[in-house]
Amino acid sequence: MSWETILDQLEKGTIRSANPDGDTWKANVEVKKAILEAFKGGKNVDYSGIYEGFVDKHNIPPRMFNSEDGVRLVPGGSSVRRGAFVAKSVIIMPPAYINIGAYVDEGVMVDSHALVGSCAQIGKNVHLSAGVQIGGVLEPVGLSPVVIEDDCFIGAGAVIVEGILVKKGAVIAPGVTLSKSVPVYDCVNEKMLGKGAPIPERAVVIPGSRPINNGWAKEQGLMAQCPIIIKYRDANSDASLELESALR
Repeated sequence: MSWETILDQLEKGTIRSANPDGDTWKANVEVKKAILEAFKGGKNVDYSGIYEGFVDKHNIPPRMFNSEDGVRLVPGGSSVRRGAFVAKSVIIMPPAYINIGAYVDEGVMVDSHALVGSCAQIGKNVHLSAGVQIGGVLEPVGLSPVVIEDDCFIGAGAVIVEGILVKKGAVIAPGVTLSKSVPVYDCVNEKMLGKGAPIPERAVVIPGSRPINNGWAKEQGLMAQCPIIIKYRDANSDASLELESALR
């Protein structure tokens, strides 16, 4: 398929840049190659009309929505790029950005200053709080992007990058950083998850720290940041995270 066809299908949600593969996710290499081909084939142009003063590739303009799409894109500087899928009932608060190849499923809140990076996959009923940064992964093409599965709550200012998988129902507290270079400590099961390991279903992850136990750093009492699973969701935590349906 041509990159034009693939971008059209991405916007319709009929294909995705990553798909479930057992307990994990697998990148759709054909799709990611097509996105890179679109960038290569595009030429920088001056946009006119509502986007007067902006310059970007001629073939990947921002998406436009109408009321029939069922998406609430609140005025004030947000943008959804060509090749991104946004399902009905999604709310996008300004300013926010959803990049090419991303998939944002039904019932998602994308709050102010949030980024959904290229090819990122956001499941149903996910809440991306203000300032959340969901990293994009275009290259290498075989690397799975960041995936946030259904019913997750991502707290304000959280940063999730480098293809991290957050499983269903997990809660990421404000200020947590998840990347493949930082281990996650599970205090409930008393073990350290491997670097880049998926965040388990219904885990509640908070920002923490651990001592650096070598040489000069130890002498100075220095600490390194690390995410900590402090608990797993129960009825009380579910109630505290319930979203007000009237806001939709």
